[in-house]
Amino acid sequence: MDELLVQMHKKLTVILKGMQKICIAFSGGVDSTLLLKIAQDALGKNNVLAITAVSNTYARTEKETASRIAALIDAQHFFLPTDEIADPEYASNPPDRCYHCKKHFYETLLPVARSRGFEIICDGSNLDDLADYRPGKKAGGELGVRSPLIEAGMRKADVRALSRELGLPGWDRPANPCLASRIPYGTKITSERLLAVEKAEDFIHSMGFALVRVRHHETIARIEIPPEDMPRFMEHPQKDELCSYLKGLGFTWVAMDIAGYRTGSMNESIETHGL
Repeated sequence: MDELLVQMHKKLTVILKGMQKICIAFSGGVDSTLLLKIAQDALGKNNVLAITAVSNTYARTEKETASRIAALIDAQHFFLPTDEIADPEYASNPPDRCYHCKKHFYETLLPVARSRGFEIICDGSNLDDLADYRPGKKAGGELGVRSPLIEAGMRKADVRALSRELGLPGWDRPANPCLASRIPYGTKITSERLLAVEKAEDFIHSMGFALVRVRHHETIARIEIPPEDMPRFMEHPQKDELCSYLKGLGFTWVAMDIAGYRTGSMNESIETHGL
């Protein structure tokens, strides 16, 4: 293992041992998976609790992944139902939507964790998250949530590299934020819109495309895939079937974004229009 990774691993282990007992907000993504694995190695199974929020914003496939990975690590893990859509401040979908989501989640999680003897709550944020627009991080800070990967000085590339060295599943898996991130700011978040996005992306995944976003612009489904996949997509024998399927989900038009997939594309409206 690279010496820098060894040092980061040791530093993270020391940080976690100092906490003694922790509850991890576990999404099943590469960051929280690495945190859960090293925490369990450092503290033991009885001193680590993984909690995953489940709601209409969390895709079924993501729930299945979180369950599978937690079982593989042999962690204490359970799902915590949340209902952020019931919060008008969240459902109205402002640019700081993630703040309201995380605040709702942590305020729901904290009493549950404490009732089981877990006072310290941690998330899987890494240093790269500090450079992005992450209003949810503010909510965690207000409620005392710690970020051990940041404290250990780890960036996303470090997380992936160390996860690979430790043989963790999904070390190269693309990030997959909640389904609400597919809906433009200012457009109300509803169960129907979230379900349409989930079904649309599931269909495209079944066509053999691993990385895809379907952005919900009311009557328009805007598809983002990596530019290198576009020729294969346009020639795919199921392309017409996909169009019919998406129209059946309530979309009038189906469009390909020729700029291709990029993270945080919905934040472009903030930069361009000041939303």
